[in-house]
Amino acid sequence: MQRAIYTVFINLLRLLFIVAVPFNEKARLFVTGRRSIFKKIKSSFKSHKNEKVVWVHCASLGEFEQGRPIIESIKREYPPIKILLTFFSPSGFEVRKNYSQADFIFYLPWDTPRQAKEFVAITQPVLAIFIKYEFWFHYTEALKKARVKIISTSCIMRPNQIFFKKYGGLFRQLLKNFDYFFTQNSETKKLLSSIGITQVEVAGDTRFDRVNEIIRSGKEVALVKQFKDNQKTFVVGSCWPEDMEALAPFINENDGLLKFIIAPHEITESFLLDIEKSLQVKTCRFSEQKENIESYSVLIIDNIGMLAQLYRYGEFAFVGGAFGKGLHNILEAACYGIPVFFGDKSYHKYQEATDLIMRGGAFEVNGYADLKMKYELMISRPESFLLACEVTKSYVQENLGATEKIMKYCHSILKE
Repeated sequence: MQRAIYTVFINLLRLLFIVAVPFNEKARLFVTGRRSIFKKIKSSFKSHKNEKVVWVHCASLGEFEQGRPIIESIKREYPPIKILLTFFSPSGFEVRKNYSQADFIFYLPWDTPRQAKEFVAITQPVLAIFIKYEFWFHYTEALKKARVKIISTSCIMRPNQIFFKKYGGLFRQLLKNFDYFFTQNSETKKLLSSIGITQVEVAGDTRFDRVNEIIRSGKEVALVKQFKDNQKTFVVGSCWPEDMEALAPFINENDGLLKFIIAPHEITESFLLDIEKSLQVKTCRFSEQKENIESYSVLIIDNIGMLAQLYRYGEFAFVGGAFGKGLHNILEAACYGIPVFFGDKSYHKYQEATDLIMRGGAFEVNGYADLKMKYELMISRPESFLLACEVTKSYVQENLGATEKIMKYCHSILKE
């Protein structure tokens, strides 16, 4: 009965996206990206028969960053193996559809019994790696029937999820289709143990390995360096309109005292104009490439993909999203050893946010006045600033190594 309800739900969700196409750009990409998907997959795999394939599935861009260190380790250690990378969301696929380390990149077809079975039959992976929250019933069932090893990496769970409810039997069965779990924390391991799942290792979050790689391979951005001009700089990453409500008055009153680099989460002309209108200081966009850019107070990044390189130019960071649906990646800022600020509403489910707040490296703020107070308190006490810098940097260093633990398990499969 639960299986039938699940399948009906998946088909209803599919229908809702189709209905939303005329009104929502993401829905349009979601639907058109899956159009003739099996024709595309069959065509791609036709010339790659009898080659080992590892399937890595991510929901979106954030999960991709967690899967990326594993993908690149596999490609480095097993060059003949082909990587199949799938995304559920357009915000992942559209940004990474040309990622060079994956041999095949597709939207994930819908999780129905027929589509899951056909997808596994065409691609024939030797290993399937699902990142973080990705748990699909029919796909894991099809993989299990095909005797494909399935692992979950960077997995993190909470007691209120359906897996741990009395009525969550189907979803507990889904989890039992997995051969192994690599969790971010010991709490998740305990939750899995409570429902009889013991093939679990606390490995940590692979994003730490990813941000560490960013530090080691990062290159200078000449225009940003020129803009900074050796002045104290506040880097604002992945900001939304709700974040700008707190940031705009803070930026305006710190004109001449701080420089600001602003990277919006979504690059739309309307949002860029709103940012510019809210500021009473000299601003320019990255694409304008001003010759005298050091004379400007705010640099607005109007492209995608630069943010991880920008935090190196900051003495402080503000990471967006926590006034809305959820906090964006704060580890990219933390790896440079700088204090991190963010909104106070949607950060609690992010382990690194709560850890860094407790240690004194990150600060949640409820608006402009709170941001101003916590910032001024920090700069008035140099020891607080130095402590925050040390905390964020050491926190990243302490949590390296998740990719290596996961690869030890993968070796046992890929060496066969």
